[in-house]
Amino acid sequence: QVQLVESGGGLVQAGGSLSVSCAASGIIFRLNTMGWYRQAPGKQRELVARIASGGDTNYADSVKGRFTISRDNAKNTVYLQMTSLKPEDTGVYYCNAFRQVTGRNYWGQGTQVTVSS
Repeated sequence: QVQLVESGGGLVQAGGSLSVSCAASGIIFRLNTMGWYRQAPGKQRELVARIASGGDTNYADSVKGRFTISRDNAKNTVYLQMTSLKPEDTGVYYCNAFRQVTGRNYWGQGTQVTVSS
């Protein structure tokens, strides 16, 4: 059974920092591309950042220079460090695991991040 469990969301003031993490089980973590997506009220889910099995990263333009994604294969955990947060960063942040060779795609239950102005 695959589980992706996010933690670390919360309420923060604009300009502040917050980190979220996602612990995975039931997958060969090191072989998966891990990603963070977010969904704001009334909007579609969008990619925030992802990190490939080899460590390559890519970010949405809106978060470049402010967010950092990292992974610890020994702990089966992916992290998203968020700095200089803006109200428009508010949303439910979802962890995603994707393995291209199998096409399997998994989602966590999401964690709320709220940035107040």
